[in-house]
Amino acid sequence: MRKLVQNIVAGSRLTLPVTIVYTICIWILSGLFTTNLWLQFACFGITSYLMMMLNNQNALIRIFSRMVSCAFLVLSCAASFLFIDVRGTIMQMFVVAAYILLFQTYQDREAVGITYYGYLMLGLASLANPCILYFVPLIWLLTATNLLSLSWRTWLSSLFGLLTPYWFIAAWLVYQHDFSPLVSHLSPLLDFQFPIRYDHLSTGFMMTLGLIAVCFLTGVTHFIRKSSYDSIRIRLLYGFFIWMDLFAFALMCFQPQHDDMLLRIMIINTAPLIAHFLALTSTKITNAAFFVLTGVILFITVYNLWST
Repeated sequence: MRKLVQNIVAGSRLTLPVTIVYTICIWILSGLFTTNLWLQFACFGITSYLMMMLNNQNALIRIFSRMVSCAFLVLSCAASFLFIDVRGTIMQMFVVAAYILLFQTYQDREAVGITYYGYLMLGLASLANPCILYFVPLIWLLTATNLLSLSWRTWLSSLFGLLTPYWFIAAWLVYQHDFSPLVSHLSPLLDFQFPIRYDHLSTGFMMTLGLIAVCFLTGVTHFIRKSSYDSIRIRLLYGFFIWMDLFAFALMCFQPQHDDMLLRIMIINTAPLIAHFLALTSTKITNAAFFVLTGVILFITVYNLWST
C-alpha cells in the first residue's frame, strides 16, 4: 500500500494527540470557560476514551490506526452546537458503554451478566433521553443476527437491565405518592409529530447532517466493496453500526423533533465507517477525498462556532 498523506495520517501515533489538542481548542472556543461546560466536557472525554476502547477491544481496523477515535472527535467538533446539552452528552456516553459490553457477548448465548450490564447502560442512557428506547427493538434484533448472542436467558437479562434504573425510580415515586415525573419523562416516546416539520433545523445542523450522511455513504460503499478482507466478526460488527445508522437516519426523516439525540447516535456509528475508509484505502482519488473531507469538516466546524 502506497504511503499517501491519507495513510500517513491514519497510521501515525501523533494523529490522536493532535486531534485531542484540536478538540480541546474547539471546546474552549465553544465556551468551555465562559459558560462552564465542565460537566459536558468530562462526559465527552469519557465517551472519547470509550470509543478508543471500542476500537482497541474489537480491532475494528485491521491495521494499527486510531482513526475511529479521531473520526469521532472531529465529527463531534463539527457539531459543536451539541456541546451545551448535558443530558445529550450523558446519553452518548452510556450508549458507547453499552456497545463495548454488548460486543463482548459475540456468539455467547450464555452471556447473561454482560448482557444485563450492557442493557443497564441503555437504561441509564434512557434516563438522560428516553427516545433512545426507540432503538432497543433493533438492538435486540441485531443481538440475534449480528452478535449471535440472543437467547431467552439473555433476552430476559436485557429486559431486567433496561428496567433496573426505573425500578429504583419507581420505588422513590411510590414513597412520594407521585408518578407524574416518570410519566412526564417517558411522554416524548409518544410525541409523534404530524405533519412532519423541518423548519426548526438550523442551517448549521443541516450542513452537519449532510456531512454525516456523506461520511456514512462513503464508509458503507467502501466497506461493502472491501469487507471480504475483514473477519466475519468484524463484518457483523460493522453491520451493527450500519443498521443503527440507517435507523437513526430514518427517524430523523420522519420524527426530526429528536434531532440532537439522533445526530449523536449517527456520529457514534458513522465514525468507525469513515475511519475504515480513511485507514484502508490508498489511491490518489481517496487521498484527494481525504483533503476535501478535511476542508469541509473544518468549514462546517468554523460555521457552527460562528453561528452559535
